[in-house]
Amino acid sequence: MEQAIVRFYRITEVFRSYAITYRMNTMAKVCLTDFEEYAKQHLSKPTWDYYAAGADECCTRDDNLQAYKRIRLRPRILRDVSVSDTRTTILGTEISFPVGIAPTAFHCLAWHEGELATARATEAVNTCYITSTYSTCSVEEICAAAPNGYRWFQLYVYRERKLSEQLVHRVEALGYKALVLTVDVPYTGKRRDDIRNQFKLPPHLKVKNFDGMFQETAELEEYGVPSNTLDPSISWKDIHWLQSLTRLPIIIKGILTKEDAELAVEHGVQGIIVSNHGGRQLDGGPATIDCLSEIVDTVQGRVEVYMDGGIRTGCDVLKALALGAKCVFIGRPAIWGLAYKGEEGVKEVLQILSEEFRLSMALSGCRNVAEINRNLIQVSKL
Repeated sequence: MEQAIVRFYRITEVFRSYAITYRMNTMAKVCLTDFEEYAKQHLSKPTWDYYAAGADECCTRDDNLQAYKRIRLRPRILRDVSVSDTRTTILGTEISFPVGIAPTAFHCLAWHEGELATARATEAVNTCYITSTYSTCSVEEICAAAPNGYRWFQLYVYRERKLSEQLVHRVEALGYKALVLTVDVPYTGKRRDDIRNQFKLPPHLKVKNFDGMFQETAELEEYGVPSNTLDPSISWKDIHWLQSLTRLPIIIKGILTKEDAELAVEHGVQGIIVSNHGGRQLDGGPATIDCLSEIVDTVQGRVEVYMDGGIRTGCDVLKALALGAKCVFIGRPAIWGLAYKGEEGVKEVLQILSEEFRLSMALSGCRNVAEINRNLIQVSKL
């Protein structure tokens, strides 16, 4: 009798699991959390853990999300919001709304077409896609897949500088519009789940941008490039070195303090992305939205300021713009969209954010992006 009861409960659990999966597959996705739940259910555990990981105890990763919940808005009423316009410009190019795709690695882990699907989705929505150095499709393949897309290229500085030089020349020739220099990875942060899972790219995938750049005898690390390639000696003088290689605008990604923002301006960069690498590098650092105001106040419009980290709703986008961001970039949500339905999934994620942003603007009394300012933010009283 007991065995029969156990079998009954096991069968019940199996059917319950199938029912949950069926519901997640068939239900309309109405917010980014729906895509997150789908991805967690359908990606392998090592892949999910890789994308979801934060450094060490994940305090900074989690605070990126919680910080938005601490910010309140001051909506204005009776403003005639019958017509609204979400368009804006970044580096002089118009995009449909102020949300782009942040550089994230290994899109083919989430969807077989990988970065090709991401590029087509952002082209269709008319926004910016920052292509990662660690893409599982090459920059040439990405450009061919979405020839009219607006793209920037994310770059690291390597001990072997010719690697960086070759990438710069390739993307400039292909028509990429800016270089995004990531500066917060002199060493890779400790991501505990990746260590436990012994995370590596599966044999059928590789970092396509490095094809043919290494000898076959080179010992490759999990990311498909030789170990110890990133240069921890990178410093401000390397900004001038990079400027000597290209005419492309240079944007620095990974600034969190007013002191470094001032140095960035002094070194002639064209933009700053306020970023803590999605909480994947230094645990215990601040949430990006909490750093935004002091950086905007420091640069005083001399360069454009963008940010990433923790954006999950259109209201989050509104808060970031009210605090001075010109545009925000999403990382993990794009991966969730890929895992759901490839190109169509990324488009859905962007479209949901766009409509939520439009609604948040209207409910706050803003008819266009130019009307969003710091007066919308309620200052907390200590």
